[in-house]
Amino acid sequence: MNPRLISLVLFALLILLQYPLWFGKGGMLRVSDLEDQLEQQKQVNDALRLRNQQLEGDVRSLSEGVEAIEERARNDFGMIKKDEVFIQLIEPRSQPAATPPGAAAESSN
Repeated sequence: MNPRLISLVLFALLILLQYPLWFGKGGMLRVSDLEDQLEQQKQVNDALRLRNQQLEGDVRSLSEGVEAIEERARNDFGMIKKDEVFIQLIEPRSQPAATPPGAAAESSN
């Protein structure tokens, strides 16, 4: 057999063996994509875990303490206790610039 033909056959076998390694179902490209997806999902999970901890704290506070319920009722619903006086300060609306007294008399003539 020709050594050149043997080299060509071995090279073809090498290519055939490498193809599934790189492009197959469990190939390197697929593994890389899955690792990227896994990292993104871990970040989403961490954010959701933090949110769950905050919500658990709110639930615990509302179920155990009267202060949290009272604070929420005051802030969200404007509730007051018995014998308390509620004072609301309203900011005055901005007034148009005052016209000089002489200018009003001249424009009516």
